[in-house]
Amino acid sequence: MERSNSNNDRKKPEKKGGAFRNRKIGKGKVSSKKKAVQKPSNPNLIRLNRYVANSGVCSRRDADIFIAAGNVTVNGKPISEMGYKVKLTDDVRFDGRRLNPIKKEYVLLNKPKDFVTTGRDERGRRSATSLVAGASKSELTAVDKLEKSNTGLMLFTNDGELTKKLARPKNGLRKIFHVTLTKELRSADLKRIREGVTVEENIVRVQDISFVDNQPKNQVGVEIFSSRNNIVKRLFEELGYEITMLDRVVYHSLTKKDLPRGHWRYLTEQEVINLGMIK
Repeated sequence: MERSNSNNDRKKPEKKGGAFRNRKIGKGKVSSKKKAVQKPSNPNLIRLNRYVANSGVCSRRDADIFIAAGNVTVNGKPISEMGYKVKLTDDVRFDGRRLNPIKKEYVLLNKPKDFVTTGRDERGRRSATSLVAGASKSELTAVDKLEKSNTGLMLFTNDGELTKKLARPKNGLRKIFHVTLTKELRSADLKRIREGVTVEENIVRVQDISFVDNQPKNQVGVEIFSSRNNIVKRLFEELGYEITMLDRVVYHSLTKKDLPRGHWRYLTEQEVINLGMIK
């Protein structure tokens, strides 16, 4: 008896429509692999640990620890589940304090001349806000203002609490201005400014004033802590001087070092801490 050839016993692929369809031996079913379909992520949901971290409470890793310990509640209920997602509109609290998931950002701009400092200008003038538009996805607002003709440091942030704190009159921040006058400042007027000048029935006192080294006597540096609007300009106008250039070179502990005109940078973590320490 002849032995059958095993190769001939195997079923050959069937040809159909010019193509071969491979079948599993003995089952007659088409072999195919289904790819896992990934569900699209919901942009309205955010992981709870990220929500907590974005609020500025702690890092995302530490947030996991606090969540597991039951420190975080969502809509009044403690949540300890890792990977839990919440809506941006949910009431999320850490130790009873409601959190804001929008990441707080702080941007320092060296404002050029001829840029207004209002958010929107109906007259279509160039705005300082437009210069920092690419710094954040959220809306940044200026902590205070500079006149269109003035230049120098401006702070932008979406931290409403810090903005309110810095705007309080009692928290007059340290500012240093480089002032250029239309004429030389007399020594007698320099002395008067040091002693205090009355502007609109209130005495304006500067921390320091001096001539700029190696510059004409129409250029002075003024250090002041007042939070009154345009107070430096009004101070010199009271004494009969006109300002042609006013450049804010120091704002609190922030300087223009390595920040060219028209450019911006993010504040460092330490700089944010220093501003936050203001009472």
